Formats: sequence, structure tokens, C-alpha cells
Amino acid sequence: MREAAQVLVDAVSVGGLYTLTALGIGMIFGVMRLVNFAHADLITFAGYVILVFFAQSTMLAILAAALAAIVLALITERAAFRPLRGANPETLLVSSFAVSFFLEKTLIMVVGARPKGVDFLPELARQVEVAGVRLQLLHLVTIGISLALLAGTTWLLRATRLGLEMRAAAENFQMAEALGVRANRVIAAAFAISGLLAAAVACMIVAQTGLVQPRMGLQLVVIAFVGTVIGGLGSLPGAAIGGFFVGVGSILAQALLPEALRPFREAFVFLAVALVLIVRPLGLFPSRSLRQRI
Repeated sequence: MREAAQVLVDAVSVGGLYTLTALGIGMIFGVMRLVNFAHADLITFAGYVILVFFAQSTMLAILAAALAAIVLALITERAAFRPLRGANPETLLVSSFAVSFFLEKTLIMVVGARPKGVDFLPELARQVEVAGVRLQLLHLVTIGISLALLAGTTWLLRATRLGLEMRAAAENFQMAEALGVRANRVIAAAFAISGLLAAAVACMIVAQTGLVQPRMGLQLVVIAFVGTVIGGLGSLPGAAIGGFFVGVGSILAQALLPEALRPFREAFVFLAVALVLIVRPLGLFPSRSLRQRI
């Protein structure tokens, strides 16, 4: 029972990271129909900002990482994606890869390609006892932060005018514009929120691994994108749920598979994804606009 509880907490913790990552991807896809693989570089950039500032102050490092990710997200939107607004999805996807490649190579030129150690939030490495089970404090904090950010994002989308405009734009952007929704404001807000979520993920990843390196966000974003596909492209609740399922599934596969098969855990996760999409080609919770187009 103790081992099962530890595995469950680990799975929920990783699921929370993938949830926040998938939500950041789904936020941009909802309003622009853009699969923003440059989201990985927002996570990476925030990680390096933590590396620069963590020695001065933990709070300063967190705030600087959040500000840097938000500013970088807004710059990429304004410089790379706004001029292509209205282009077909293939053009936007190529632009996304180009931005990601440019940011990654620029970062390598500035800081180098070698991983760098970061002793970030070492106090969270200790274990605490909960109901007779010893659990790592970092995993519990990760779950708490993921729930708080998910709740905050849900409140923003459900209880504010900006959230209403973003949901309207996600359903039918042209109709929302015709009804007075300001496109630049809504899209910039979506990129800013995705930057904030990327910074939160970066803080938790750096605290867990103790490393930063130029491709630290790539694998996370690729798997989280799979989660958005499972949940249903264009659906923010679907992106969050799909990301959570993929994260939990990867940890459970690591724990339950025979040792010889554990290196192939991601293959089993993707196999499960393929089976889900065979049954539900539009994902588990497709957006209304996607259902109408099909």
C-alpha cells in the first residue's frame, strides 16, 4: 500500500506538469489554430532565468522566470505569428518550428549546450509523512501548485470578460471578431497566460531535476501535445484532462511494466493514444467548432 501510494502521488505530480503544459499549448491552439512548439523554448528560457537569479533570491528567480517567459511569448506572437494571422495551419506550423529552432540555437550560442546544475528549492527534497506514508514534499507541492494554477485559469476563463472573449474566440474566431472581440487583445492574453504556465512548469522541472539544458522543454511539450490531441484540439478542458492522463499513464507504465519493457514505456503510452483516437478520432472532449467543421 505504501508503494502504491507513492507511485500514485508521483503519477499525479507528473500528470499535473503535463496538464499545465497541455493547457498552455491548448490555449494558443484555441484562439489561433496554431500548434505552438515554441512553447518548449518558453519553458527552457524560464529555466535559464532561474539559473541566473536563484542565488540571489528564490522569489526573485520565480518572478523573473515568469516575467521573462511572458515577455518572450508576447515577442514571438508580435514578431512571428501576428504577421501570419489568417494563414493556413501548415504555414503557422512551419513558423512555429522556425521560432522554436531559432530560440533553441540562439540559447545554445549564448549559454552553451551542456547541462548546468541548479540547486533550486532544495528544502523541497525532504520527505514528509502523510497517513503513515512517507512522500517527497516536492511532489506534494507540485500537485498543489498545479491545482492552484488550474483553478486560477478556470476562474479566468469562466468569470471574467477576457475569459469570455477567449472562449468565444476558441469556438468561432471570425464570429467573435464580428461581435466586437478585439483579436490582438485576446491573442496577446492567450500568449501571456501560456508564458506564465510555461514558467510554472520550468520552476517545477528545475526543482525536480536540478538541471537546465537547451532542450529541457522539448520532450515535455511533445508528450503534452499528444495529451491535447487525446483531449480534443481546441478544447481547453480536453487539453488539461488529456495532458493529465498522458502524464499519469507514463508513470504508471514505468511502475507496472516488467523491467525489461520499462525503457519502452512511451511506446505503450502512444499505443494507448492510438487506440483512443481509433475510437474517438476527434479526441475525448472535442470543441464545438471542431465537431461542426467535421
